[in-house]
Amino acid sequence: MGIFPRFARLPLKSTFIWSQYSSALSAVGRETSDRALIVSSSQLIQHRCVHSRGLGASPANPGDAPPRLPFSRVTQKDLAFFRTLLPGRSITDPDLLKSSNIDWLKTVQGNSEVLLRPKTTEEVCQILRYCNDRNLAVCPQGGNTGLVGGSVPVFDEIILSTSLMNQVMMFDGISGILTCQAGCVLENLSHYLEEKDFIMPLDLGAKGSCHIGGNVSTNAGGLRLLRYGSLRGTVLGLEVVLADGRVLNCLAALRKDNTGYDLKQLFIGSEGTLGVITAVSILCPRKPKAVNVAFLGCSSFQQLLETFQCCRGMLGEILSAFEFLDASCMKLLEKHLKLTNPITESPFYIVIETAGSNATHDEEKLHNFLEEVMTSSLVTDGTVATEATKIKALWSLRERVTEALTHEGYTYKYDISLPVEKIYDLVQDMRGHLGDMAKNVVGYGHVGDGNLHLNITSPSKDPALLAAIEPYVYEWTSKWKGSISAEHGLGLKKRNYIYYSKSSETVALMGSIKAMLDPKGILNPYKTLPDNIH
Repeated sequence: MGIFPRFARLPLKSTFIWSQYSSALSAVGRETSDRALIVSSSQLIQHRCVHSRGLGASPANPGDAPPRLPFSRVTQKDLAFFRTLLPGRSITDPDLLKSSNIDWLKTVQGNSEVLLRPKTTEEVCQILRYCNDRNLAVCPQGGNTGLVGGSVPVFDEIILSTSLMNQVMMFDGISGILTCQAGCVLENLSHYLEEKDFIMPLDLGAKGSCHIGGNVSTNAGGLRLLRYGSLRGTVLGLEVVLADGRVLNCLAALRKDNTGYDLKQLFIGSEGTLGVITAVSILCPRKPKAVNVAFLGCSSFQQLLETFQCCRGMLGEILSAFEFLDASCMKLLEKHLKLTNPITESPFYIVIETAGSNATHDEEKLHNFLEEVMTSSLVTDGTVATEATKIKALWSLRERVTEALTHEGYTYKYDISLPVEKIYDLVQDMRGHLGDMAKNVVGYGHVGDGNLHLNITSPSKDPALLAAIEPYVYEWTSKWKGSISAEHGLGLKKRNYIYYSKSSETVALMGSIKAMLDPKGILNPYKTLPDNIH
């Protein structure tokens, strides 16, 4: 198609397995392994499966649960303590526990018998101090929107929910620094800040449910990372309760503090294995006065990459997001969510967002960019939106892909970071590798930071398909010096694949840090670290 005149806004046509892990490891398809106990500081911290592969994988599927560790089991005396500490907020009703025991994808299910809902840091302190003394395992839980099984119990760990820790503690309108409890829902914080002419530095598809504490614990990336950077830069301070109940108060509201080690970085991305985050101090940017979203079509991924290069050069400081999805994703959106493609069918689609302070200036820059990519045939068609409702409709075509995939059957999800030019090669190679074994292989993600979301579907859970995917996907990623987890974390499902991205020395040091901060291993066991540290 030719250039649409002055890139006039085209009318939007859209109307808007669960598996319980066994506590026993099977050796099917794997070499039989011996098991060993690693003891640190005279405390059992992890049950490691020692084997011959050298990649930290268990004899069963590496994403399955290891055997239950020898933690204490909850007694009536324990329940009495929790009920006294948290009147009406110690939940034992199995029906009420059900949603907290299973992950969002319904692929990991625990059988916790108690859900605790503290409101204050002091209550978290008392809970952890008691659990540490009793050797009771604890699973910290925020909005439970994780995709790697990190936010739900594996066995009968006590669920410690931050859902009632949802208060904004302070906001400085001069510096833009927000301090809040860890259980604040991301979307609620966004609304709070927008009223004060600020925004959160991250935006996620799960913003209506996810908690800021969970975002920090997993170092969530999201849609604005290209513009505002990662949480490792925007989080200025944390309040964390350690396994023994001590409070680590690093809740600084300073942009510069070079006094000693930056301890908060240990807890960002640690998935609740080192401490429970109870409060966050985060730097928030001013709300842009002008926002534009363009939805474009490209006929090849190479043209998409060239469009990205042109975009960075011509849009510069106003570019806030550059996302992509392939034609297979669009078909799923149309099929399952009844969303409508607002442009001509294309092999690839791009969502570009600009955010600035001068609408006339931004629209002129965007027009010049769009005219350039159209005349050079990098882009085949597109539409632009400036109104909030149409912007939301265009963004839904990217944000709701995960939702559409849930209707396609069982989904194997991979969150990969790669050199930008290699992103889609993995999708194409995986299609060729799997052939007819998979129902669908789709790719979407954040081009701006080299983050691919690879999703493979089948009618139901398929061990043969999984064996074909893994470790192939991790070997492919390691070959191109990528990361096996760009923003979702490792959780339960990916813990044993960490050696594809990290050296033995690095993982060993992680294990030492875990042993120092949580010598009994009660915090989110079976997650993040591999079963075999070597």
